[in-house]
Amino acid sequence: MSFPAYLAADAGLIQTRIDQAFADLPDQPVIHAMRYACAGGKRLRGFLTLESARMLGIAPATSIAAATAVECLHAYSLVHDDLPAMDNDSLRRGQPTVHVKWDDATAILAGDALQTLAFDLLTDPALGTPEIRLKLIAGLAKASGAQGMVLGQALDIAAESATTPLTLDEITALQAGKTGALIRFATEAGAILAEQNPRPLRAYATALGLAFQIADDILDVTGDAAIAGKRLQKDAAAGKATFVSLLGLDAARARAKSLVSEACDHLAPYGASAQNLIDCARFTITRES
Repeated sequence: MSFPAYLAADAGLIQTRIDQAFADLPDQPVIHAMRYACAGGKRLRGFLTLESARMLGIAPATSIAAATAVECLHAYSLVHDDLPAMDNDSLRRGQPTVHVKWDDATAILAGDALQTLAFDLLTDPALGTPEIRLKLIAGLAKASGAQGMVLGQALDIAAESATTPLTLDEITALQAGKTGALIRFATEAGAILAEQNPRPLRAYATALGLAFQIADDILDVTGDAAIAGKRLQKDAAAGKATFVSLLGLDAARARAKSLVSEACDHLAPYGASAQNLIDCARFTITRES
């Protein structure tokens, strides 16, 4: 099976679990907005959870709630990032953003509810012992909050009004929170579920997350908005420093390729069982959306 087929298969598993999570929720606009926000996308973060767990002997039936939690948390972050007070985007995954389709208040509430749903999913007894579930909850909280994703987004917003562009080190630190922290948690979740040492997976995910963001910066310059499903070239229009603006296009591509090689090297302890994660790293810098 090709990597895109593996990715699509796991996306289907996540969709089934999302459907289950929404089955008993009331028929209200905010619930429709939540479901809408979760639709589509590559579901790469959820795949990382399912595959890292699978590689360590944990079946999807056990890990699916954690993978779905990551995707709900990611969906919440996109809904809020798209708001006029944040990135002010009108297109996401080829569809109108939630605040455009409904309104700002509904988008805020839908994002809030998706965030809390993510932590609710991590209480699922199928994930394992109470200790395992507590580690997952704590890990997601740290990755998504003031030490991770939210901090990265705050630094990104602050940079828009800064008098001088960010340096390469500052952008790297910013993106380690905004993009990288959730990717790291998604990958480490497999080790938490299997009660294994997370260090090799953490190192893999750290390199992968940075390569992912560099690839995003490249797509913002070279991509096709119709394929990407979102507005492109917005960073240049806003005068924001990016990996491409600081390194140049060719050097940014070389850096992303080097990071993918580094990520794959960290998977050496797992041997052939890590092939899907290796393929995922390579996919990260060849994708078009």
